[in-house]
Amino acid sequence: MDTMNKAIVLFDGVCNFCNSTVQFVIRHDSKAYFHFASLQSETGQAILKQHQLPTDHFETFILLENGKIYQKSTAALRLARRLDGLWPALYGLVIVPRFIRDLFYSIVARNRYRWFGKKDECMLPTPEMRARLVE
Repeated sequence: MDTMNKAIVLFDGVCNFCNSTVQFVIRHDSKAYFHFASLQSETGQAILKQHQLPTDHFETFILLENGKIYQKSTAALRLARRLDGLWPALYGLVIVPRFIRDLFYSIVARNRYRWFGKKDECMLPTPEMRARLVE
C-alpha cells in the first residue's frame, strides 16, 4: 500500500462524531487532498502496526501525512489548514502548547460516544467517501 504520497485520516469507524467529521472534511476538501480509512479496517490496522501504535484503543484520529504520523489536536489543526473557507485560520492555534490543546481534545475524545453515540459496526460509506477510501 502506497501511503507515502497520500494524506490519510484514520478515524474510529463506529463513532458517530468521527463519521460526521469525515463527511465534513469531504465537503470542505475540494482538492480531495485527504483520503480515509477506519482504524478498525485492514488498512487502518496495517498503518497502526507499521507505526507501532495501539491497534485496539482508539482515543484519537490519526493523520498520516508525508510519511509522518500526527495525533490529537495537532492532527486536527493540520487537517483544518487544508480545508476550504476560513477553516485554515484555526491552524493559528498551533501556538497554544500541545499539552493544553490535547487536554481539550482528550475531553471530547473520552466523551464522544456518550455525547454523539456509537454504531454497532462501521458505517456504510457514501459514494463520495467510497471514492476517497484507502484500500
